[in-house]
Amino acid sequence: MCVRTRKNYISIYANDMAKQLSAVFIPGIFGSDRLDELSILLDTHQSHLLDNHLWTNNTYTPKVNFAVAYTVDSILLKYNVIENELIANYREINDPVYEDSCVEFFIKFDNDINYYNLEFNCMGTALVGYGSGKHGRITIPKVAVSTIKSRSYIKTMAGDIHWQLSLVIPFKVFVYNFFTSLKNKAYSANFYKCGDKMSYPHFLSWNNIDHPTPDFHLPEFMGKINFIV
Repeated sequence: MCVRTRKNYISIYANDMAKQLSAVFIPGIFGSDRLDELSILLDTHQSHLLDNHLWTNNTYTPKVNFAVAYTVDSILLKYNVIENELIANYREINDPVYEDSCVEFFIKFDNDINYYNLEFNCMGTALVGYGSGKHGRITIPKVAVSTIKSRSYIKTMAGDIHWQLSLVIPFKVFVYNFFTSLKNKAYSANFYKCGDKMSYPHFLSWNNIDHPTPDFHLPEFMGKINFIV
């Protein structure tokens, strides 16, 4: 007799309902001198909404979309955010940027039980960790995190704050996994927006999280990225 536990049921349900997206290959290398070009280029790629408003009763919902692509050595990301408040207190690598105006990207490679959390405030300050759940995570060394390149743009329009963050995340950031290419690979991932210490704390996700309390660190609720040529 097969007995399905609550945890297994959640995992099966989450996998059945998971979103998928395709990240397209872009030739070339994007150094710090090409981040403006990258920002414009990613605007031509398909955008995806963070349309799951989780865990709060307030009606405050920032508008967020993102685009993702990849190169021979990096994952490329661009977030577009509209909200009515901006906080950017943290400037040092691996500071708790989730307390600021923050966007996040989690990814899990192959059959690894662990995953990476990559979190960025609106100025591009990064926090990167590795582990199997919310607690006991390993902080990725600053020397690796410092290889991430970011370009931030902020403006105010009609009382709202519009900000963009373009990111080049080299493969070398993923220090516990070795790979030389993402072509034709598919991995579990999710994308988020939060602001734990903002006037209106909020939690937005791309793939839905069916959990009673705030927790982005639930890999069973990740969607899937297909890295296509």
